[in-house]
Amino acid sequence: MERFRVDIPQEDVDDLRRRLRDTRWPALFDVGWDRGVPADYLRELAAYWRDEFDWRAAERRINAVPQFVATIDGTRVHFLHVRSPHPDATPMIITHGWPGSVTEFLDVIGPLTDPVAHGGDAADAFHLVIPSMPGFGFSGPPPSPGWNNLRVARAWAELMRRLGYDRYIAQGGDFGAGISYALAQVDADHVLGLHLNTLVTTPAADGSDELDDEDRRRLARSKRFLDVLAGSMKLQATRPHTVAYALSDSPVGQLAWIVEKFKDWADASKAPEDAVDRDKILTIVSIFWFTGTAGSSAQFYYETVDYLPISTTTIRYAPIRQPLGVAVFPEGVFLPIRRFVERDFPTLAHWSEFDRGGHFAALEEPDLFVGDLRAFARTVAG
Repeated sequence: MERFRVDIPQEDVDDLRRRLRDTRWPALFDVGWDRGVPADYLRELAAYWRDEFDWRAAERRINAVPQFVATIDGTRVHFLHVRSPHPDATPMIITHGWPGSVTEFLDVIGPLTDPVAHGGDAADAFHLVIPSMPGFGFSGPPPSPGWNNLRVARAWAELMRRLGYDRYIAQGGDFGAGISYALAQVDADHVLGLHLNTLVTTPAADGSDELDDEDRRRLARSKRFLDVLAGSMKLQATRPHTVAYALSDSPVGQLAWIVEKFKDWADASKAPEDAVDRDKILTIVSIFWFTGTAGSSAQFYYETVDYLPISTTTIRYAPIRQPLGVAVFPEGVFLPIRRFVERDFPTLAHWSEFDRGGHFAALEEPDLFVGDLRAFARTVAG
């Protein structure tokens, strides 16, 4: 393992600004967000990215957290590793999704590792490991295909072993949920518990499940996502190479590709900034751009296509033996149905439903995210 610091060359920063300045803009209808990111909004955001966003400030914020890189299974893995000042803290590995980054969790690291300094109890402290998925950000592209949920989970198990964590909690949302679930299977003797803020549930294939109005509402929300809001998933799950050329060559294209998700998938009523500060969104977009990982991150959709909702209408999960915690944020793209979770997961130990927040829980509602992890860990400990 080696220490790591983010240090993007100034020539890359200058090149980004030049490309933003020289953008070739399309002629589009003024129809709001119904057909994707509105031109006026994107022009203004791109100008802000070019002229006002301070990448060096974002770098300093990232570099304030201990970072490392390690080679695992032939692939470079970048990760944040923050030990709590409380030696008896519970180890936890948190995995992001797409379009995600370890920077999603910068606001929750302090409260989770040092709860006393944030008005909490030392008993709620965690040692945190937050890796960049292979193909994402500073982990960079894997050297070969095949990096699916199970392979990443095995790499995470090896990472935790190297760090000396014998018993730990796994947490994840989006792709991070699938990886964390796989981790509970492949490293079952060492995973204490599993906490997810994304969980897709489906009715029985034979139609035997009786649905109430709330169940139908949740299923309709999932259907709308698949019918209207899942274009990026379908493209990246089938033609990740073709998509990569445009995203790797046009920063405005990369910006639109990602910022749309913060409008559609987060608790954002009119604009992405309703849910997440624009500098935090632009930090994630900048990481995709500077590391050139638009294409390599898209490969994960292709690698896991058989398990995505576009490939199956009925999702069933292999059993786990660890306690399961589920946090439901109302504006997430999939809202699990509790009866189905209880049917499929006999180890369900913790269930929370919140009145705000969406797909990017740690970014949108860090206090709720922290509180729920603390409550779940108490359940596991108890």
